[in-house]
Parts: sequence; structure tokens; C-alpha cells
Amino acid sequence: MKPPKHILPTIVIAQFFCTSLWFAGNGVLTSLIAELQVNESLGNITASVQFGFIIGTLLFALLTLTDRFSPSKVFLWSALMGALCNMALVWQTSGWAILLSRFSTGFFLAGIYPVGMKIASDYYDKGLGKSLGYLVGALVVGTALPHFLKWLTALFPWQYVIYSTSALAALGGLLMVVLVPDGPFRKPSQHLDLTACFSIFKKKDFRAAAFGYFGHMWELYTFWAFVPVLLGLYTEWHGITLFRISFWSFWIIAIGGLACVLGGYISQHKGAKRTAATALSLSGICCLVSPLVIIHAPLPAFITFLLFWGMVVITDSPLFSTLVAQSAPPSVKGTALTIVNCVGFSITIVSLQLIGVLQEYMPPHYLFMILGIGPALGLWGLFKK
Repeated sequence: MKPPKHILPTIVIAQFFCTSLWFAGNGVLTSLIAELQVNESLGNITASVQFGFIIGTLLFALLTLTDRFSPSKVFLWSALMGALCNMALVWQTSGWAILLSRFSTGFFLAGIYPVGMKIASDYYDKGLGKSLGYLVGALVVGTALPHFLKWLTALFPWQYVIYSTSALAALGGLLMVVLVPDGPFRKPSQHLDLTACFSIFKKKDFRAAAFGYFGHMWELYTFWAFVPVLLGLYTEWHGITLFRISFWSFWIIAIGGLACVLGGYISQHKGAKRTAATALSLSGICCLVSPLVIIHAPLPAFITFLLFWGMVVITDSPLFSTLVAQSAPPSVKGTALTIVNCVGFSITIVSLQLIGVLQEYMPPHYLFMILGIGPALGLWGLFKK
């Protein structure tokens, strides 16, 4: 029996509303730091959300929360607590308090992003790749929001963005718990198993899907973070002025949302593993040829290249999550998705820090070749016998 038609749109909308706590918060930090005149760097505040998410996903996975309790209720309480932590930004006056607020927001996002995928997998056994394509696609558009909000905060006080995103998160949690009850394919875990998030890696198919995802994550967030740097490097190299970096950064990232949806449909005919591997290979090629494009391509070709890279760098994300969910034992499916997210986002911090350090020692146009390490290792892990 097919799920009711409202299920997938509700999950996508609720997930998008709730993860706005992450994306929109980052978008107003520049204005917040300037107004409060705190000493914390933008990088430290942004990283605190990431660290909060990593600690949160680790704890959620260790305690198998989404497999032992109703995932819709876990989603609701995480959304409400995340909204409260986000709202606390309005009342902060010191750097450490801002860091704590963002860390706590990241912690409760651990009960939103992977839990949303778990809820979708409880409803869509077949066609899960297409469903997660819509889900991750909406999140990709959300990732691009900070570039849009840089313009928006020039029109409205930054506090309005915090108020609205906190309200949206609370609404998203309520939508999920009211309209999306536990799915027909949910098989709850009956007891606490602190080793579940480690023992699932013994399963060969799960390990292959997870390692493919880890390689993908090495490239993804560093590419997104450095899109404005890439655009700035190109315009400086070629002496181009009056170029709208924030505008094009938004579209280069946001177009990945469309790619996720298209990839989900393609996977129904070609298979999730084959489609994911193709996207990972193409994004790896983009890493390797990036120096040539930066130096020699005319502006229209350079923008086209980055738009293509923005598509293939994310197309595989919902497909790897599909493979993870399908290869994990049903009773620990939520834990599997959560621990894979935990490790994947930990890898992004290593990648970001490495590229940041190497900026001091390498010609900048060669930097992005290093991102190709992720796709190469991901493909090796995906197809290793």
C-alpha cells in the first residue's frame, strides 16, 4: 500500500523548516558579531554548530534513541529545543554565550536531519532514493540561504531572522508529529544497545555504503564553503570587477537541490549504487581539472563548470543515505543513519581545516585538487571486494 500523498511533502517541509536553524543562523552571524562587538571569529561560531551536531549524533546513535522511541516525537522535541537554543542568540552579549547557543542548536539538529531520513525510510521501502532526493534537495537549497540572507539582513534587523527561523522550527516539529505518525516499515528496537552503532559496520553492504558517503563528505562541505573563494580567485586572476559573488554562490549551491531530485529519479532506473558512483566519479574529475578551468576558461564556461560541479557534488548524498538505510538491520536503521552522519560531518572538519592550512603553502588554484582524495577513496570503499 502506498503512503498517503501528504507524507513526503510534510516530511520535506518540516525538515526544511527545522534545519533553517542551522543555515539561517550562519547567515546572520556577521551582523550579530558586528552589533555585539564580540571577539569570537565567524569560523569559530560556525564550527561550534558543526561540533554540536557531531556530539549530538554520536550520543543519539549510542543511545539508539530514534530506534527505541517514536522518531516523530524525537523530531518534535529536538525541534522545540533547537528553536529555544536558537532564540537564545537574541539575548546573548558575550562570545562564549554565542558559542554555547550555536553548539546547543547543533546538538539538537542531530534529532532533526538524520531522524527526518529515518522517518522517510519507515514509509518508503521501495523508491527510497527518490524520496530522500526530495528531502536532501530541500536541505541543499537551505544550505544556500546564508548567501541570500546576507542581502536580506541589509533590509531587516538580524533578530527578525532568528525569531522567524525559531518559529518555523517549532512549526516543523508540530507538523511532523501531527501529520506523520510512525511509518509501516518501522521496526522498533526493544532494548538499549550501546554497541549497535559500531557492530553495524561488520555488515559488508553497510560498510561499503558508509565509506562511499565518507568520501563524498570529504569533498562536499569544503566545496560549498569555498565556492565564494573560488569565484573570488577567478575574478582576481582575470581582473574582473563588479561580479556578484553572493548571487552566484547561492545558485551554484542551490542547483544541487534540483540534482538531488533528478538523481533520485535516475536511481529508480539505474540503481542507487550505480547512480551514486557516477556522480562521485564526476565530482572527483571536477576536483582534478579545477586548476585548468580557473586559469584558462572564459567566464561563461567557468560559471557553467561550477554549476555542474554544484550538481554532481551532492547528487550522491541521498543515494548513499538510501544505501545505508537499505543495508542496515531494520531495528537499528535510525542509529545507522545517525552514526554515518556523525562520522561524515567529522570528516568535513578535517577537510576544511586541511584546506585552510594549505592555503598558506600552495598556489590557490591547485588547492581543490586535494578534494579529489574523497571521491577516490569513496569509490574504492564502495566497490572493494
